[in-house]
Amino acid sequence: MSDLLFRDIDIVDGTGAPRFRGDVLIDRGRITKIATPRTLTGAARIVDAAPGSVLAPGFIDMHAHSDLHLLTEPGHFPKISQGITTEVLGQDGLSYAPIDDATLAVLRRQIAGWNGNPTDLDFSWRSVAEYLDRLDQGITPNAAYLVPQGTLRLLVVGSEQRSATVDEIRRMRELLAQGLREGAVGMSSGLTYTPGMYADPGELAALCEVVADFGGFYAPHTRSYGAGALEAYAEMIELARSTGCALHLTHATMNFGVNRGRAPEFLALVDAARAEGCDITLDTYPYLPGATTLSALLPSWAMSGGPDAALARIDDPTMRARIARDVDVNGSDGCHGVTVEWETIQISGVANSELDRYVGMTIDEIAGAAGVAPVAVFFDLLRRDLLATTILQHVGHEENVRAIMVHPAHMGGSDALLVGERPHPRAWGTFPRYLGHYVRELGVLELEDCVHHLTGRPADRLRLSDRGLVFTGYAADLVLFDPATITDTATFDNPKQQARGIQHVLVNGEFAIENGAPTGKLAGRALRMDSTRKETY
Repeated sequence: MSDLLFRDIDIVDGTGAPRFRGDVLIDRGRITKIATPRTLTGAARIVDAAPGSVLAPGFIDMHAHSDLHLLTEPGHFPKISQGITTEVLGQDGLSYAPIDDATLAVLRRQIAGWNGNPTDLDFSWRSVAEYLDRLDQGITPNAAYLVPQGTLRLLVVGSEQRSATVDEIRRMRELLAQGLREGAVGMSSGLTYTPGMYADPGELAALCEVVADFGGFYAPHTRSYGAGALEAYAEMIELARSTGCALHLTHATMNFGVNRGRAPEFLALVDAARAEGCDITLDTYPYLPGATTLSALLPSWAMSGGPDAALARIDDPTMRARIARDVDVNGSDGCHGVTVEWETIQISGVANSELDRYVGMTIDEIAGAAGVAPVAVFFDLLRRDLLATTILQHVGHEENVRAIMVHPAHMGGSDALLVGERPHPRAWGTFPRYLGHYVRELGVLELEDCVHHLTGRPADRLRLSDRGLVFTGYAADLVLFDPATITDTATFDNPKQQARGIQHVLVNGEFAIENGAPTGKLAGRALRMDSTRKETY
């Protein structure tokens, strides 16, 4: 007898094809049969879904920052409750494998604003394989991992702003190859974050060659989403062209006032390269504001040497004045080459409880209440919160968001930070927002096409040969939702709210969400890439 039967239900299979009515039989974590309605029998449990409900593949989050949250909160309710059954970790060039003791100490402080810095977590892994093994001990969704280029640089070169030597590049290539052999699906970069941003095109090309040899993909956070956005995208596309490496442009946006209405220019670059044969895809989140750390706005030179060096510069009057000129007058490369617009910078989380009262306020509002310049508030928060403050950055444009999400290379990625009292609502609502707001309410995408963007298409990018589709033999990663009611309820004022309209979520055939409630089943696992080529580096 099989485990489960979804009987007489609308199926959107993840290919983009029209929905159809059928039965879906599941046994031992796999879809074993798909047939015409009410023709399958012999299941221990039968689900007769409410009229109008749709069974689809589980959603794949192509840009997740759950690297520690999956370990500290393995139930992972914010993400599993919105139908996400697979996440891609190791994003933006900074994560926790491969590492050594010294690198881990720096990373725990540097990206505390992304992931927190839990004092009770056992950080005993050091390699990519050991981190993936740790995930296998019990998580709710599946997870894939990108080797973070900034972490490689921190491990081999350090935090300093300088070019890598030939021997250092060779060593980074060796570590990258090891991580790919151990199951990573590619490499990420954070080219507005230190120390990854210090890599020149030649260094990045040397690493992308390794990724290409292993059949993985490169997922860069580019050098600018503001004043130099098009040039930054062009640099990444040229890397793909020159190295043959597959390219996935993460959180592909055109932000700040200088880029209003310019998404077609960006997409023209992508289309021209794809026409030449470059393998390029991209992901976005369906919101206007972005989210990052307050320290990310610092110019790169100010972060050289790591967190302690940055704090020392903030304390030095001469350095402090230089930083102020960069963020207020010259334009900081940490702020994508534009001057910081303090009215767009909203505090979303703090590590120091003495600063709790500022959460939800903009830098401009805090400065106005205190009667000081916004840059003074900036320095005060960085110093008192030891660089751990998280922010929302209200710099997006609706016309750009819509233009990019309909592109045939587009996929969904939440880019969600799960720390802080008022995180970006995308942590709870990204995928329901696509299906509710942009499909049902606005008609920007058809339902079947949107599901393809969120399931089958990213599964292809990840080379998951048995996920992302409702096909016989595929893993039973599934979501049952009501297209008429699915919606995000998370808001910027009240972001930790469960989406509506999702009834069941299955991971590897186990109910993770049942009738809208978590089950506590930890059926997820690390999804390791089976590399096609394994040269020695």
